[in-house]
Amino acid sequence: QVQLVESGGGSVQSGGSLRLSCAVSGYAVTLGWFRQAPGKEREGVASGYTLPGKYYTYYADSVKGRFTISRDNTRNTLYLQTDSLKTEDTAVYYCVTGDGNYWGQGTQVTVS
Repeated sequence: QVQLVESGGGSVQSGGSLRLSCAVSGYAVTLGWFRQAPGKEREGVASGYTLPGKYYTYYADSVKGRFTISRDNTRNTLYLQTDSLKTEDTAVYYCVTGDGNYWGQGTQVTVS
């Protein structure tokens, strides 16, 4: 069983940055980030596939070049560094396992 707890959200002006964290209890090879804005479907933002000595990443086109996903296995923590934030990035961001079976409670990112 996996438990996920996000943190690091907040309010920031356009062009600012936030570093989101996801504390992971248990283990999953693939962990990623989704986001959901009010009235919209959840959308995948970034994901990472962990292999020994290697980390494969995926980014949605909308965030490519601005967001960076990383994982610290020694601390069981997943990160999402969000730079050059735009108002359209405003959403609740969720940490999720690759199979979609486990989700965190979400952390709010508000960009104005």
